[in-house]
Amino acid sequence: MRRKIYKKGLWDILRSMIVPILFTLAVIGMIVYGLQQTDASSKTEAKRILEDSIRRAVVTCYAIEGRYPESLEYIRLNYNIHVDHSRFVVHYQVIASNIMPDIMVIEL
Repeated sequence: MRRKIYKKGLWDILRSMIVPILFTLAVIGMIVYGLQQTDASSKTEAKRILEDSIRRAVVTCYAIEGRYPESLEYIRLNYNIHVDHSRFVVHYQVIASNIMPDIMVIEL
């Protein structure tokens, strides 16, 4: 019996490599997309947690002291709230000592 020797041409070699390369690129693309979505979700969650913790501290202050805190600094010192000023700006506007202050957290 004679065996046929088949020489692979350049196109045959490229064609056998295209599918694994495309699959690898697709997997890498999905990983990068997933990481971006996780990062965006993490930033949104950090903002929500900060705003909720400030509101809880304000309500706790009102329940204990009978008045709302006059500044964000007062909350930081007495109720142990930490704000990462490199990531967030906190708008805290007091209207009166017996009216809930306006609290807004803005991501930089």
